Amino acid sequence: QVQAAESGGGLVQAGGSLRLSCAASGRTFSNSYTGWFRQAPGKEREFVAAISWDHGSTDYADSVKGRFTISRDNAKNTVYLQMNSLRPEDTAVYYCAVDPGSGEYDYWGQGTQVTVSS
Repeated sequence: QVQAAESGGGLVQAGGSLRLSCAASGRTFSNSYTGWFRQAPGKEREFVAAISWDHGSTDYADSVKGRFTISRDNAKNTVYLQMNSLRPEDTAVYYCAVDPGSGEYDYWGQGTQVTVSS
């Protein structure tokens, strides 16, 4: 069983920064990934960023490229999402999810609220 737990959300003014953390535990396999997703009120959940545990390769949604950075600390089994130059449209509940090597994001955290005020 894999578990993921997010932390680090909060309220910030536009142009500010926040860092989210995702602590993962449990068994994973080769080609596992951890991703960040977000869901704003009245909108569908959308992909934000992902990172490979093995190779550190990353992927970003176009809307966050150049502003958000995903990274990992293998020793701590933790993935970070550094969010800079935040905009009001980044306001959402941010979820961490783990693909344990199955090709699907099978395990999800409870989410953490990020609110960006204008």
